[in-house]
Amino acid sequence: MKAITGGKLKLIQAALRLITESRSLTSLGLRELAREAGLNPNTFYRHFRTLDEFGLQVLGYVAEDMKAEVRKLRQMAASSEQASHDTVSFVYEYFAANPAAITVAVRELHGPSPLLRNALEHQLAASAREMAEDIIERNLVTLVAPVTIHEISQMTIRYILFRAMDYIDKPDQRVTIREETERFINRQFRGAMLDALSGTDVQALLANYKNSPNDG
Repeated sequence: MKAITGGKLKLIQAALRLITESRSLTSLGLRELAREAGLNPNTFYRHFRTLDEFGLQVLGYVAEDMKAEVRKLRQMAASSEQASHDTVSFVYEYFAANPAAITVAVRELHGPSPLLRNALEHQLAASAREMAEDIIERNLVTLVAPVTIHEISQMTIRYILFRAMDYIDKPDQRVTIREETERFINRQFRGAMLDALSGTDVQALLANYKNSPNDG
């Protein structure tokens, strides 16, 4: 996405400040938005034709602001566990530092604008697809079919989206929320790995576990 600057950037940042205090993007008044941005109300129509178009830019700005760093962390990870740990920590801390980003995403996912709901669904799908592609390309998870990796990635993205609200609202529980999220992701992939094994293979693993000297 092309870098956003000038009056357009000021309007987007103003919306993110206001959204933490009130409602959905499409309910913001143009005069209120312009006043918060320190601009003339007419400036809005120099950059955007409608509030929906403006909303699309806000959502795109939020997504692009963090996607590059998340991909970098996954591509540097040596294992799926490290990828889970590093990306979960980064994403939750990003949202804690930028609470408007998660607030606008959750609100617009169920908001009044069909255009914004659809755009957000596409963004979530794109994030899930990139997560799955990184995992497959780096071979971070073995024995799991690509289609299953894509399914788990979709579940993971939505899980993180809604747990991020708890992360912001319950600062005393942040360590627990991060750990729970990592366990959720790791269990999904480990369970999928077991699904790929035959019943005989699973029984052999269980027998090996029971006979392990570390048992009990």
